[in-house]
Amino acid sequence: MHDHSAPAHDVSWAALLPAAGALLLAAFYLLLVHRAARAGRRPWPRRRTASFLTGCALLAAALLPPLAPLAHEDFRGHMLQHLLIGMYAPLALVLGAPVTVLLRALPARDARTLTRLLRGRPMGLLAHPLTALALSNGSLAVLYFTPLYETLTAHPAGHWLLHAHFLAAGCLFAWVIAGPDPAPARPGVRTRLVVLGAAIAAHSVISQLMYGGYFLHVHAPIAQIRGGAEIMYYGGDIAELLLAAALVATWRPAPRRTTAPTPPMSALSLVRRSSATAARSSASR
Repeated sequence: MHDHSAPAHDVSWAALLPAAGALLLAAFYLLLVHRAARAGRRPWPRRRTASFLTGCALLAAALLPPLAPLAHEDFRGHMLQHLLIGMYAPLALVLGAPVTVLLRALPARDARTLTRLLRGRPMGLLAHPLTALALSNGSLAVLYFTPLYETLTAHPAGHWLLHAHFLAAGCLFAWVIAGPDPAPARPGVRTRLVVLGAAIAAHSVISQLMYGGYFLHVHAPIAQIRGGAEIMYYGGDIAELLLAAALVATWRPAPRRTTAPTPPMSALSLVRRSSATAARSSASR
């Protein structure tokens, strides 16, 4: 007789570490909000808090069962995990403005030090839109069109390194494009829209090449690869549309400078000006 009962899945403490990390991140953010309020600052917007906590929840959902084990076995699960960690969670975290609330919670001296670091040249280079584009989208081509993906996913440490890169690159790109936190030498909205358009195009090309199996170095069944490409294509479009909406929401067109029109001169004034001009001309002769 065969036992057809479902096997029991033991949840190890290691599997719960991501949830603990997301919980600590959320708790630290709430602590900063509380300290900023005690410092006599104006009330922190609730929408910012809700956004950051949503990002923590998305991050935990991506790293916990059932998605985490599925990502190891099915390329479609990996791609869904990639979208949550690299696009959706970073956007929600960045819209929570964590740097701003940190500056409000810190003492004045420490806040000035952090501000100098944010305005420094290294941060300016890192926060350049092209740098963020290369790290977020350019790294996808390197990952999937070279043996790097198979190398990283063959080891547990490689998985965590990949997750860390997705999260850091996603947060950087979202911060540079539409983050409410201060950024060094942030270009105008039009320039950022162009960079976002380039990111959308790159995402589309990579997913289509993946669907067709061109240049791909991922060893998985064709159905999984095509399913993962579709998740990347449609899921990435939705995330980038949300990012575009967040960017447009920050658009504040500069007021046009208008000069007051010169009032028309009366007929009497014109006669007087003509007479004065004629008199000066006769005197000069």
